[in-house]
Amino acid sequence: MVEGGAHPSSKTEFTECWRTTWKTPYIMRLALSAGIGGLLFGYDTGVISGALLYIREDFDEVDKKTWLQETIVSMAVAGAIIGAAIGGWMNDALGRKKSILIADVVFFVGSIVMGVAPVPWVIIIGRIIVGLGVGMASMTAPLYISEVSPHRIRGALVSTNGLLITGGQFLSYLINLAFTKAPGTWRWMLGVAGVPALVQFILMLSLPESPRWLYRENKVDEAKAILENIYPAEEVDDELKALHESVEFEKSEEGAIGKSMMEKVKGAFGNTVVRRGLYAGITVQVAQQFVGINTVMYYSPTIVQFAGFASNQTAMALSLITSGLNVVGTLISMCFVDRYGRRRLMIISMLGIISCLIVLAGVFFYAAAHSPAISHLESSQFGTNTTCPAYVSAPNPTAWNCMTCLKSPDCAFCASKVENLAPGACLAANDDIRSQCRGEQRVWYSKGCPSKIGIFAVILLGLYIIVYAPGMGTIPWIVNSEIYPLRYRGTGGGIAAVSNWTANLVVTETFLTLTKALGSAGTFLLFAGFSTIGLVFIYFLVPETKGMQFEEVEKLLQKGFRPKLFAPKDTKGKQKVEGSA
Repeated sequence: MVEGGAHPSSKTEFTECWRTTWKTPYIMRLALSAGIGGLLFGYDTGVISGALLYIREDFDEVDKKTWLQETIVSMAVAGAIIGAAIGGWMNDALGRKKSILIADVVFFVGSIVMGVAPVPWVIIIGRIIVGLGVGMASMTAPLYISEVSPHRIRGALVSTNGLLITGGQFLSYLINLAFTKAPGTWRWMLGVAGVPALVQFILMLSLPESPRWLYRENKVDEAKAILENIYPAEEVDDELKALHESVEFEKSEEGAIGKSMMEKVKGAFGNTVVRRGLYAGITVQVAQQFVGINTVMYYSPTIVQFAGFASNQTAMALSLITSGLNVVGTLISMCFVDRYGRRRLMIISMLGIISCLIVLAGVFFYAAAHSPAISHLESSQFGTNTTCPAYVSAPNPTAWNCMTCLKSPDCAFCASKVENLAPGACLAANDDIRSQCRGEQRVWYSKGCPSKIGIFAVILLGLYIIVYAPGMGTIPWIVNSEIYPLRYRGTGGGIAAVSNWTANLVVTETFLTLTKALGSAGTFLLFAGFSTIGLVFIYFLVPETKGMQFEEVEKLLQKGFRPKLFAPKDTKGKQKVEGSA
């Protein structure tokens, strides 16, 4: 007996998923087609990180205003919050398939708006529209996949959604690099996002609705026909029986649930089983964001520039490596999520995340303390009006270094001709002076300072991604596709997805501001603290759902979950895994 109750044997491993889908490729077709919603999610997450570098160059007001950069990035998240909330209702009212189709249309329109935007506020509008589509897809795609998957391989198949999220991020960095020399740069980067939405729309037209949703709508024959394409003939009757029992129980409680969204939300928190499911579902979704992952995904090239790599192309190329590692980590998750379980992988992942963030903070602290000094001679040789005004008026300018210079408003560091780590110039940050600096074959730093250990920051970002992706990257979505009773699955998933996007909004809207106030080291140390809190909540609130049918998960939550260490003991003094409510 392990935490969360008994589990099936090795048949739930990833190899079983491969054998099953090899025999029944229709299952993988369903999962991959719906999983393109994850690709949209991932592409939007990754593409803005590179596009932002060129948006800053095209619009001076964006380059000079940190809050405007944060708004361009985070408004997609704000739209996703609304989209996730609407998606919960749409899943229950219209079905999973129609919800995905609508999300595709919304995402496509948003991509076109961003691509043709003449001014920053139009980019923001496009980001909000795209966010609506992403929010709908973020909860609908894994829900659809989980409901068309045999329960013994459900975790591995839902992981395909996570794989496509990371694949979308990797694709976005490739496209960013491809368009760095093209006229319009960021317009192509953002506009191309409409292509996968169009592809998914076409594919989904030929796919069926979720059999669980159809059964709930009394379309029993349609549900059975789909199950016959998914399960071996000898298992179809058992699945229909389980669906029948679940739906009948749902109907018996329908009066207490209510029909409006507010009534359903109130009913969800009033129901002991659903409330416990929400504790677990919301915990993992909020923790997923407060480990700081989307500071890496949305601002990865910027963070690389913080580490001392000034070139846009270099920053994006290094970011591509971290994104590729994200794909590798997700593949690891697919191999082990049904073997070692959701809970164990999340705990291991969180321990790794905390370690990486603490060491990363140390690297940035060391780099800031040992950044190149400012030379008065270097700073004055470009002309009297080129030197940073704050440096000129400083009471003790000899104590200044590159990091002091960059902390001053409208100032940048022009590296020495001799060597980037040698004393350089602190200059006023504008296009003409930047061109003058680069014209002398010097490197212009406006985000981070040159450092001999900057490469270690990039390596640690890669390690962070490797430990994040197999656990906290994919499993929160798997948990939320499994943890709620059928009658509350749309509502519970919507509440948890809104929690995820709200936490995402808080992180992305404050990251650049935090780095200015606390420095890069202080910001990553703060995320390490949030991650520690998240680990504690996961340990106490999130049960294991590996290999369990939805009805078994419901029974587990009815009993109540306590971690093994704190479980009550039986009369023989042995610990029980589950505690009572």
